[in-house]
Amino acid sequence: METITNFEQLTKHLSERGERKRVAVVCASDDSTQYAVARALEEQFIEAIFVGCKEEIIANPAFAAHEGHVTYIDADDRDDAARKAVALVREGKADILMKGLINTDNLLHAVLNKETGILPKGNVLTHITASAIPGYPKLLFFSDAAVIPYPTHEQRVEQVRYVAKLCRDFGIAEPRISLIHCSEKVGGKFFPFTERYAEIIEEGREGQFGSCIIDGPLDLKTSCCKESLDKKGIQSPLDGEADALIFPDIQAGNVFYKTITLFCHAETAGMLAGTMAPVVLPSRSDSKICKYCSLALAAINA
Repeated sequence: METITNFEQLTKHLSERGERKRVAVVCASDDSTQYAVARALEEQFIEAIFVGCKEEIIANPAFAAHEGHVTYIDADDRDDAARKAVALVREGKADILMKGLINTDNLLHAVLNKETGILPKGNVLTHITASAIPGYPKLLFFSDAAVIPYPTHEQRVEQVRYVAKLCRDFGIAEPRISLIHCSEKVGGKFFPFTERYAEIIEEGREGQFGSCIIDGPLDLKTSCCKESLDKKGIQSPLDGEADALIFPDIQAGNVFYKTITLFCHAETAGMLAGTMAPVVLPSRSDSKICKYCSLALAAINA
């Protein structure tokens, strides 16, 4: 497939693919979630299963035109809606789980339930963001800005695995993945995690993550700017053209996320990975466009 380099191309690809993914939407009583779902229905790449809050949803005329692709499941309350939506994924009746107007903690309680949840034993729950940043010629993926405070080596390995797979979903045949640090030098005394970057790079060479190129430690500029790389005299197979960044901890990832959205007006999409199906878990403050793009991101990954 042709490489997808922006969210407009993503929508076009999903629409032309002619495949609808089943989305279990928990308590879609807010305008932004309804916008995202209605637009995805209009673009014909989802089937919507609304769990809970039926009266608020059917009051929106946007869904009347998609009657054949919308179903409703009643719920006693928001926690019951979360459990029922998670059950749909677990039973293979939904391909994507999406958060509406429900507290993240309540939804995650159902997602992570050891007996009835959708995180398989041994899997790592992490968050991946895709971003369209003005001035960068392609989408830039990164992990983790929302879930894992200080990734262990084993968790970082899985972050690389998930990100590499998602990049290939976008038609990037050989994703370039950068292991981020504040410099290009291993600093075991203060930053012990950098000492094991070499192991991840070697695993990448051995094909543990499929076709990809991994390098690090690199800082943000040398990862994404060839001029900066050349000025520092650094040799890197990424060549200043990273497709994905693996941040050392949640603080770095979250600050980067907030910076590009506030000051660069970047468009973003995010989802949880590691679960049985992608989970769209937007913040209540996320825009309706962000929620729509996140749903599209999950749809190409599902």
